[in-house]
Amino acid sequence: MLRIGWALPLMLMGILVIAGCTAGQPEMPTPPPAPVDKVIFMANHEGNDDIYIVGADGSDAVNLTKSPHDDVPFSWSPDGRQILFVSDRDGNSEIYTMHADGAYPRNLSEHPADDGFPSWSPDGQKIAFVANRDGNWEIYVMNADGSQQTRLTTSPATDGHPAWSPDSARIAFVSQRDGNDDLYVMNADGTDQTRLTIHPAADTKPAWSPDGGRIAFESERDGNVELYIMNADGTDQYNASRSEAADGDFSWSPAGESIAFSSERDGNAEIYLVQIADGSLVNLTNDPGQDVLPSWSADGQKIVLTSLRDENADIYVMDTDGGNLRRLTTHPGSEWAPLWVPIPD
Repeated sequence: MLRIGWALPLMLMGILVIAGCTAGQPEMPTPPPAPVDKVIFMANHEGNDDIYIVGADGSDAVNLTKSPHDDVPFSWSPDGRQILFVSDRDGNSEIYTMHADGAYPRNLSEHPADDGFPSWSPDGQKIAFVANRDGNWEIYVMNADGSQQTRLTTSPATDGHPAWSPDSARIAFVSQRDGNDDLYVMNADGTDQTRLTIHPAADTKPAWSPDGGRIAFESERDGNVELYIMNADGTDQYNASRSEAADGDFSWSPAGESIAFSSERDGNAEIYLVQIADGSLVNLTNDPGQDVLPSWSADGQKIVLTSLRDENADIYVMDTDGGNLRRLTTHPGSEWAPLWVPIPD
């Protein structure tokens, strides 16, 4: 059975087995204003992964990177003016930014070791990332221009998947320092590293609720991958997806009242919604093809996703109740991992 959604992070690390000093880099021009109602995604149209942008109505699809190497988008900047991505265009996996129109791609990490899984702080000032510079994967942080790269974790085990709290004061992350994948949290400067989950099964992929009060994560503690939620201090951990099949690819709604996720409970991957207040579940898609990787519009009115219902991976958009499903891409190549542009504060 196809496991696209939860295999994607491993694929990103495998393709770009994911580097630092930026002294002497030229000053970058101020990025233009954020585009309106645009979606970026990863596409393989010519034998490598590029980053594309398309209108939320499917119009004006443009290849932003046009590189013979692999470029993988990770996020928009909080103000929507730049795109954070990972590329192997300089011979190893490095962290880059570019303007939202594809101009001025810039290598931020510039290190011979591999860097990846970048995460932009909500205040726009810092980028956390993982790097294999000292013999194992550790978490680093740098300024948004690539300067002042600082190692935050020093464990001999693997640390990864950094996720910023909404106030940019803390970072949740995954660590194997106690023998298996568990969730930890630390201050943004690396101090006060605290374990949040204690379970022999793997707990991974932390994501803060928009108000910072809760952390969603994936766990295998019930024998399969499921969506769990806990308070930000690690208390009150519970299974939110409640299925014997695999659940993953979760995404908080902008208001934090619900989480969209992909589930195989119906025999193939479909998009579901779980309401935080009462735990109720709603099936949003129903098709023999695989529907994965949901991502919310900034106003919370739409969900963009990847679907294989037309024999190859394409980008679709729908209302939050599953209605008005529309196909945004029609290329015979594959398109993945859509991300809607944020609305600047």
